[in-house]
Amino acid sequence: MKNFSFNMEDASQVCVGAFALAVPISFSEEAWQLGTTLPTTNLLFLMSLSLCFLGVFAYQSVFQRDIKHRISVFIFRIAIAYLLAALVVGLVLFALNKLPIIDNPILAFKRIIVITMPASMGAIVVDSFDKE
Repeated sequence: MKNFSFNMEDASQVCVGAFALAVPISFSEEAWQLGTTLPTTNLLFLMSLSLCFLGVFAYQSVFQRDIKHRISVFIFRIAIAYLLAALVVGLVLFALNKLPIIDNPILAFKRIIVITMPASMGAIVVDSFDKE
């Protein structure tokens, strides 16, 4: 049985997967505008969808439907994948000067949520490549 701890290799895979999808989407003005125009309720729903899809994919692929005795590890892996993806998105947006964290932190947070949805899926997919 494979150890399902989260290590630096896993973290780097999550970051690479998130980066692969964050970069093209972060260059899109449509993504920036969605962060501006989507109501908070929709953004929270988008975040919930992201976490649900991360959970489904991790359950099926990473954990191979066996989480009975590792629920805390399962939840931790989903949370850390989402948070690392959000961090990568934030760094990419910051590099593009599209993360107004000082002037408008709410808009910055909204843009991160919008782009983290696809980036988090890329993160968990790449993380699952070396699982057996």
